[in-house]
Amino acid sequence: MTPSLTLQWIEAGQEKNQTIQGMEANKNPGTLRIGRDRTRCDLVLSDLTVSGLHIEIFFNDRIQLFYIRNLRDTNPPLINGKILHQGEIVLNSGTQIQLGQVEIKVIQVSITPSGIPPTILLPPQTNKPLGRLTTGPTEYGLKCPKCLHISNYSQLNIGCSWCGTSLAAAISVILPPP
Repeated sequence: MTPSLTLQWIEAGQEKNQTIQGMEANKNPGTLRIGRDRTRCDLVLSDLTVSGLHIEIFFNDRIQLFYIRNLRDTNPPLINGKILHQGEIVLNSGTQIQLGQVEIKVIQVSITPSGIPPTILLPPQTNKPLGRLTTGPTEYGLKCPKCLHISNYSQLNIGCSWCGTSLAAAISVILPPP
């Protein structure tokens, strides 16, 4: 079964629902983009307070969670009443998303367990400067899923130093010797 996410909102006085399943056939593969611009968005809202290209929703296969990402420097979305300027936030059933004057609620998240236990990132033990994780002679860093820069494990809870993206979905990489 494909992971799915169901959104609900009111538009022109009518309740609307959209279930997102497998995002391969979208305009930007791997994401669902929401806004007013029909040429760039998969889910188009008509309210003039919504930006042309406002947010995107994506599913992280590795950790089996849906995320939302802001695509605007101005007019940022509110997620559960808090402004999302940059980075990503996990979407769960009950999450409230506000785009301009449009309120969208996540009414259902359905994820079928893959049978593979999730990867759990533990806080690193640092033996070297700059927060490098060491296990004997091999050192590891985190490769940002957005800009592909390598960050130290000390940035895990802060985000990518270059673009601010959450490193929760980052790939561990082996660093060359200093």
